[in-house]
Amino acid sequence: MFKAVFFGLWGGVVTPHPLLAFRKVENALKLPRDFILNTILKAGSEGAVFRADRGKLTLTQMFPELEAECQKEAASQGLSLPAHFSAQKLFDEVVQVEFNGPLLDAAATLQRQGIRTCVLANMWIDDSPQRDSIAKILHVLENRFDLVVRSSQIGAKLPEAAVFQSALDQLHVKPKEMFKLLVMFCHFLQLTVEQLPRACDPEKVSHGYVTVKPGVKIHYVEMGDGPPVLLCHGFPESWYSWRYQIPALADAGFRVIAPDMKGYGDSSAPAGQSVTLFGHDWGGSVAWNMAQCHPERLRAVASLNTPLFPVDPDTNPMERLKAMPIFDYQIYFQEPGVAEAELERNLARTFKLMFTASSEKVGLIFDMRGLFVGSPEDVPRSSMLSEEDLQYYMQQFSKSGFRGPLNWYRNVERNWRWLCSRPRGKILMPALMVTAGKDKVLLPSFSTGMENMIPNLTRGHIEECGHWTQMERYVKICVCSSVNV
Repeated sequence: MFKAVFFGLWGGVVTPHPLLAFRKVENALKLPRDFILNTILKAGSEGAVFRADRGKLTLTQMFPELEAECQKEAASQGLSLPAHFSAQKLFDEVVQVEFNGPLLDAAATLQRQGIRTCVLANMWIDDSPQRDSIAKILHVLENRFDLVVRSSQIGAKLPEAAVFQSALDQLHVKPKEMFKLLVMFCHFLQLTVEQLPRACDPEKVSHGYVTVKPGVKIHYVEMGDGPPVLLCHGFPESWYSWRYQIPALADAGFRVIAPDMKGYGDSSAPAGQSVTLFGHDWGGSVAWNMAQCHPERLRAVASLNTPLFPVDPDTNPMERLKAMPIFDYQIYFQEPGVAEAELERNLARTFKLMFTASSEKVGLIFDMRGLFVGSPEDVPRSSMLSEEDLQYYMQQFSKSGFRGPLNWYRNVERNWRWLCSRPRGKILMPALMVTAGKDKVLLPSFSTGMENMIPNLTRGHIEECGHWTQMERYVKICVCSSVNV
């Protein structure tokens, strides 16, 4: 019985194959058929492309070397390579691909049957101006497959055995339990990057404000008509963290409301009829507390990553935090001004370090001296964060700073005392709890026993996902949200 299926990227998961891109350029430049491929093969393992495949060269380092190899090969054949020949333009053509819809559907079917899926890819370290193209491809792959093995990260390229062994080791399967689909061509190219769940454009969504008391207002965005769904974000985010789920829920027939939580962005949530409440991180805590304290205001409740932490009147929550090293960062956040200075010093670096996918190596290296102590100054942007996304978060936090968001952590004791004063019973409404296997703070094990307090609880679990669930696995969360509300 197969436990894992391996897919090839080029010409399989995405099309067309790079060879067809090479031939397109060759035709345009009137070069012999397969001139580029033969040049690459002739250069061999020490050639520019093979070294880039193994991560020994970045893409911009590879370009001039490949151009020199092509010039040399052209001279040996008595050819004149056009002056405007450009390796960068060649690879810009290579990444103009579409996703193979039927193959993606097949992978999803395999996953539903408990079979792990993996993409094996000869892929470079892309530091070119067009690197967003590769970032978008990786983002889709990481949302659709259990594992993506990139040659440049492991120092080996297909079809070398080390690539397969790396995948087998990471998936914990044996060679006889693997099935390979390394070359697959399909004529039905039905799913492109643009046809995946779309994100909100901040300039094209409806913005509104609600005054909750004199001098305090809540900013929110709204889309769609129908039963209301309220989306509450966490730290350090904004309404924009739900950018993929807002249009998906609106398309499914709901009125979607996503506020900037108090102290974030342009705020302080519009009230009205009973709603379905979704929360993530701190927003998840708000969702569970709302369900316990004001059940008449909700039709259903859901949380990503954040479980229901029952209130213990006999134990101060700050003492509980101090006893759990995993929450040391919350102790660091308590002194006003300290964390603000670190987080606001370089907003681009802050969000690049905070917003990383579970499969990426760069991330927080926290000790009690600071959140980013030991982290590099020059940080690559995550594949799940476009340059436009990064700029929007920077714009929002440059206006309001981190004081308001950090005050959520400084208000823990006050919230605890307030919750202790409130009657608390079981949550009887329909509820959904989605855990993430690679969340290093909100561990799935924290949700054990929630059924004792929430008898109508439905569970979901995404193993290959970190803390930023609605961004990292946005396809699954869009589907999950649309089905469960």
